[in-house]
Amino acid sequence: MRFRAWALTGLLVAGTMTAAVPAATAHGGHSGDLGVPRHGERFQRVATLPVYRNSAPEEHTAAEIAAATPDGRTVVYTDSPAERIGFSTLRGDTLRPAGTMDLPGEPTSVDVRDGLALVAVNTSESYVDPSGLLQVVDIAARRVVATHDLGGQPDSIDISPDGRYAAVAIENERDEDVDDGAIPQQPAGFLDVLDLNGEPGQWRVRRVELTGLAEVAPNDPEPEYVSINAANQVAVTLQENNHIVLADLATGEVRTHFSAGVATVDGVDVADDGRIDPSGSVTAPREPDAIGWLDEHTLGTADEGDHQGGSRTWTVFEARTGRVLYDSGNELERLATSYGQYPDGRADNKGVEPEGIAVAAYGRHRYAFIGMERANLIAVYNVDNPRRPELVQGLPTGVGPEGILPIPRLDALVVAAEEDAAADGIRSSLARYQLTRKPLALSLRHNEGAPSIVSDDDAGPGFGALSGLSGIPGDHRNLVAVTDNAYRPSRVLTVDARRYPARVTRERTLTRNGTPVGYDTEGIAARPGGGYWLAVEGDPGEDTENLLVRADRAGRVLEEVRLPERVAAGAGRFGFEGVAVVRNRGTEQVWVAVQRAWAGEPAGRATLARYTPSTGRWAFAAYPLEAAPAGGWVGLSELTAVDDRTLLVLERDNRRGAGARIKKVYEVRIGRLRPAPEGEPKPLLRKREVRDLRPALAAGGGVLADKPEGLAVLGGPSWFGWRRLVGVVDNDGLDDAPGESVFLRLGFVW
Repeated sequence: MRFRAWALTGLLVAGTMTAAVPAATAHGGHSGDLGVPRHGERFQRVATLPVYRNSAPEEHTAAEIAAATPDGRTVVYTDSPAERIGFSTLRGDTLRPAGTMDLPGEPTSVDVRDGLALVAVNTSESYVDPSGLLQVVDIAARRVVATHDLGGQPDSIDISPDGRYAAVAIENERDEDVDDGAIPQQPAGFLDVLDLNGEPGQWRVRRVELTGLAEVAPNDPEPEYVSINAANQVAVTLQENNHIVLADLATGEVRTHFSAGVATVDGVDVADDGRIDPSGSVTAPREPDAIGWLDEHTLGTADEGDHQGGSRTWTVFEARTGRVLYDSGNELERLATSYGQYPDGRADNKGVEPEGIAVAAYGRHRYAFIGMERANLIAVYNVDNPRRPELVQGLPTGVGPEGILPIPRLDALVVAAEEDAAADGIRSSLARYQLTRKPLALSLRHNEGAPSIVSDDDAGPGFGALSGLSGIPGDHRNLVAVTDNAYRPSRVLTVDARRYPARVTRERTLTRNGTPVGYDTEGIAARPGGGYWLAVEGDPGEDTENLLVRADRAGRVLEEVRLPERVAAGAGRFGFEGVAVVRNRGTEQVWVAVQRAWAGEPAGRATLARYTPSTGRWAFAAYPLEAAPAGGWVGLSELTAVDDRTLLVLERDNRRGAGARIKKVYEVRIGRLRPAPEGEPKPLLRKREVRDLRPALAAGGGVLADKPEGLAVLGGPSWFGWRRLVGVVDNDGLDDAPGESVFLRLGFVW
C-alpha cells in the first residue's frame, strides 16, 4: 500500500447543491439546509489567537468584549480575571498579540472613539456597595488620560455613531446567594450618559434613572446592555426585569419602554439526558441580554434568559411600539443540532443560550450576528429586510463566545470567546473571520471551511462526539460512524462523504433484545456481508467492560465478545478505541486497537488485538507509541483497513492547539504477522508514518483539535487504484471542548 497526501482540488466532484435557506417563520419553520451557505457571500474563519499569548500560558485570561480602532487594525479586548485590557493587531489574515495594560479593577466593556479606548471598570467592594470607573486610554501611548466616576457597577458601554455621546449600563447586579438570586435587591441600577465634548478630562457624566418602568421589580432595574442608533437614541435591556427602554441621549429623557414579553417555542430539547430530542416546548420570558439596532426603527435582542427565563431565541421588535416583528423560534437550536454542536447538558436550562448580538453593513448587505454561548456558535443572518431575517450560516467559535465585533472596513469579524481552563486545554481566544465569495465546497476540499459536516433534518435527532468511522464495502460514497457515550442510546450514522459539507443522512439505533442500548462506542467496521463490528470502551472505575459487539445491518446486537479473563483483568480506563475487519484466506478476522498500555505492559506500548470469530480465539501484537509530550500522553484512536494485509492506525497525543505534537496516521503490515496467543510474548509491529494530520486540523483557522478519533477509507471501487481517506474529530459533546464537529478530507491511498 502506498499513500499520497495530494490535495483534493480538481480530483473530487462536489455533491449536488440545494437551494439557499429561506427565512424562518414566526415559529421557526424552515426548509432546506440550516445555515449552510450556498451562493454569494459568506464568512470564513482564517485565524485564532489564544489570548494567553499576550501574557503567559499559565495565566488565567478571558477575552470578553472587544472593540476596534477606526482603521480596524487594532482590537482592544477586556480581560476581567486579570484586571486588564489586551491588544491584538490585524495583519494580512492574522491576529497577532500586541500587549496588555493593567487597570484598577475588572473591565466589563470597552468601546473606541478615534484613538481612545473607553473602558468600563468594576471597582465594587461588594454587591451592596457597588462602584465603577470609566478609564479613558490612549491606545497608541498605552496610558490613561482621564478617569470618570460612574457611580456604580458598570456593564455595557456604547459610543454614538457621531462620537458625541457614550452610554453605560450601570447594572449594580444582584447577589446570587441572596434569596436564590431573586430581585429586587438594592441598590438599583441606572444609565449613565457621557457628553464627549472637549478633552477627555472635561467630559460630563449624567445619570438617567430607570426605576418605575418595568413590570418585574420596577424599583430594582438591572440594565445589562446598551446600543445607540444614528439618531442618538439608546436602547437599554433590563435583563432580569425582562424589559427594554429607549432614551434620548441629548436630553436624558426616556422616550418609550416595553416588556420583552414571553415566547413559546416548540420543537426543542428540554431534557439533559444524553439524547437530543427536539420534541419539547419552552414557554419563558425572553429576558434579553444584548441588543442591537437593525435599522433606525427596529431592534434585535439575544434572548439569553437569566433568573426566570430564556426562550432560546432572538427577536426583532419595532422600536416605537415594542411590537414583535420576528421571532426565530427553534431555528437557533436546530442550527446547533444540524452542525453537531447542540449542548445537551444545557437542554434543561436555556439550551444554546443566545447571549450576544452585533449588527453591521458589509457593502450592499447588512448582517446580524447572534452568539450562542453554550453551543460555541455564531448564527449569521442577512437583515437587509429587518422584518424578515434570513439565516445565512453558522460560525463555530471558541468556548463561550461573548464579544462579537464586526469590522466592515476590513471585511472582517472578530469573536471573543471567554472560557479559559488550561487544565482542560481550553483557552480564551479571539477568532477572525473574513467575508468571501469563495464557494464553501472549494474551501472544504482543503479543510478550510465550516461547517464540514451537517445532518439532514430527517436523519434523526442530530449528532456529535463522532468517535469512529468506517467505509462500507462496495460503496464509493457513504460511510458509517458512531458516537461515544456523550449521547444515548448508541446509534450507527450513515454519512454521505461526497457532499460538501459531508452529510449525516440516516441513523440506526442499536438494540439488544428489542431494547435500545447505550455503549461507549469508540469504533465501527462495516462487514462485507452486511452488519457491523463495534469497539466498545470499558472503564474499570465504572465497572464496564471492553466489548467487541457484532450487530446486523438494522442495528440489532447479535453478539457481545469479551476479552480472555486474564487479559481483561489488567484493563485500564483507556481501552478499545478502533476496529477493522480483514479476511485472511477467506476467514474473517477482527482487529481492535487498545488505546494505551494496561497493567503489566511496557510503557510506550499499545496493543492491537485480533479476534477470529470462526474459532473464538484472541491473539495480540504490540504497537510502539511515540514519546509523549511533557505532562501528556500518547495513544491510539482509530484503526481502519486498507486491504487484507494493511491497517492504518491513528495515533495522537492529548494536546490541543500549539501544544499538539502527534496527530499522525501510521501504516502497519499484518499479512505475515503472527500475533501471540494470551500469555505469550507479543510480536512488536513495525510502523511507517504516512500522514501528519496537523496541517489538515489547522487549515480551518481554528484551534487545532486534540481528538481526531475517526479514520476511514471509502469502500467503493478504486479509481486507478486510488481510494479516498477521510477522518472526523470527536467534539466530546461540547463537554470541556470547543464543540466543533470536523470532517477531514485527507487525500488518497492506493
